[in-house]
Amino acid sequence: MSTSFKSIRYFIAVAESGSISAAIQDLGVSQSVVSTAIAQIEADVGTLLFERRARGMSLTHAGHQFLRHAHQIELAMRNARDALASRPHTVTGHLNIGVTSLMVGYYLPFLLDRFRRVFPRIRVQITEDRRDYLEHLLVSGELDVALVVVSQLQNYRALETETILRSGWRVWCPLNHRLAGEEKIQAQELAQQSLILLQVDELGDAATALCNAGGGDPDVLIRTSSVEAVRSLVATGAGCSVLPDMLYRPWSLEGDRIEARPLMQPLPPLDVGLAWRKGAVLPESLSNFLMAVRPTLDGHLPATGGHLR
Repeated sequence: MSTSFKSIRYFIAVAESGSISAAIQDLGVSQSVVSTAIAQIEADVGTLLFERRARGMSLTHAGHQFLRHAHQIELAMRNARDALASRPHTVTGHLNIGVTSLMVGYYLPFLLDRFRRVFPRIRVQITEDRRDYLEHLLVSGELDVALVVVSQLQNYRALETETILRSGWRVWCPLNHRLAGEEKIQAQELAQQSLILLQVDELGDAATALCNAGGGDPDVLIRTSSVEAVRSLVATGAGCSVLPDMLYRPWSLEGDRIEARPLMQPLPPLDVGLAWRKGAVLPESLSNFLMAVRPTLDGHLPATGGHLR
């Protein structure tokens, strides 16, 4: 369980009043609710924020540090509410969004729908291209924000990122395939199979490296940019694939079953998120975009076939 904005409010109230009993008079909640919220924050940050005394509570050194951040969070939320209260549907402007071909069909429609609901008069232009070229456009200022695999970014020192989804990897295989009977699959076993690789956002490179780590050269049947082609080829028994869980569906378009099994030596997780150029002040269009989509991201991404977070 992660710290909520309500918990931050409770923390500030106790820090400023010096006791839980004094804070709950203004908060209108029970003492146990506030105590639990503060304990959760301390668990999340990994240190005590208050010294408990018989007649009240005082901030520790870490508590004073956290209080400064808590006030900044409270101010940011207040500014966001003020902006939304000031008739966001009348705000105009222009937003340039970059997206890779992998992301355009999965998460862009979801984020774009949320943004347009709040800021319908801001004109959006979308550029679909390779991740490395989108990075170039972000750094040069030709894009405001990009939806990409942020764990693969090269210009991370020049870019700010926000991860919105983390995905593990599994081996896809046909129904009744030998590997479908395994609980976990070794890299050496995978290297003995015909591989169908999705060569989008360098996903196929991860599978190739895995086979090499298992001591064998991968037997690649095809490298394709089509997710549906991978599904159909795997489901009909042409070979196996290694892909992130965010892409997994148990059926191909033809209705054939696809099994998925974890790896014995897991690959590093794939982080999907937003990236934008570092700067002291965010452009207004980007600030509006982040403000509109952030509240919808936590736990409300479109459903996928595998566990994502």
